[in-house]
Amino acid sequence: MSTSRIYQEQLVGVFGQPVAENPTVVMHQAAFAVLGLPWRYLTIEVAPEDLEAAMRGLRAFRMRGINLTIPHKVAVLRHLDEVRPAAALMGAVNTVVRDGDRLIGENTDGKGFMRALSQDAGVNARGKRAVVLGAGGAARAITVELALAGAAQVTVVNRSAARGHALVELLAARTPARAELVVWSDAYAVPAATDLLVNATSIGLPPDVSARPALDYATVGPGLVACDVIPAPSTPFLEEARRRGARAVDGLGMLVYQAAIGFELWTGKAAPVAVMRDALLRAVTGT
Repeated sequence: MSTSRIYQEQLVGVFGQPVAENPTVVMHQAAFAVLGLPWRYLTIEVAPEDLEAAMRGLRAFRMRGINLTIPHKVAVLRHLDEVRPAAALMGAVNTVVRDGDRLIGENTDGKGFMRALSQDAGVNARGKRAVVLGAGGAARAITVELALAGAAQVTVVNRSAARGHALVELLAARTPARAELVVWSDAYAVPAATDLLVNATSIGLPPDVSARPALDYATVGPGLVACDVIPAPSTPFLEEARRRGARAVDGLGMLVYQAAIGFELWTGKAAPVAVMRDALLRAVTGT
């Protein structure tokens, strides 16, 4: 008796513009390979005016899910059947899961940060005082998850008062955490009682990888956990924090864990995190 081989693959991927340098595919393909899953992750360039058609295509192809990156995290909301509570609070979705004929929106950005914090640094956010630099999409995701996890206070430090106020008002109205805004002008002095200091800005991304946030680094020291969303093994911000005795959590962990959470939502299987981390590290370092 002959045994038929199955050649059909389950499809997931990412929609964005630009996406050519997005390394998420290497993590997922490594995970699929080690678990022997016939799945494929597609990196797909989708212009804003084509998002509706792309989402119809996702349904037509019976794709198991999709990641969303710039500029689609907000625009995708109107194409979904359901949005999970934390993602709805953030007003942004970066992961879509197909459940039968329904498309469900989730946001794993902040959840990836929280898992990196707990798994890599052994830090429980409950009762902690956090200072978050920035008020953009990454900051919104991280502050919402910190607040929902029981952080006692979240201080948003941002140069734009209007954008910062909008985030603080959201946190104050919809979460139990105390939230405040500090308008960022000169070098920011980190309050002595701070437990977590998070760079959620783009400072340190290419082309200026030598840049670091404008802080009074004399106020960074032992007892503080410094976190950076920049997806690199280290950054000038983290190097200075380590030099002054703070613990450091790099942005690679956040990226790995947000991908791992998406993997688990799509496949229903535990993500091989170490395999995914190794694949990402090789991709970003070229080793």
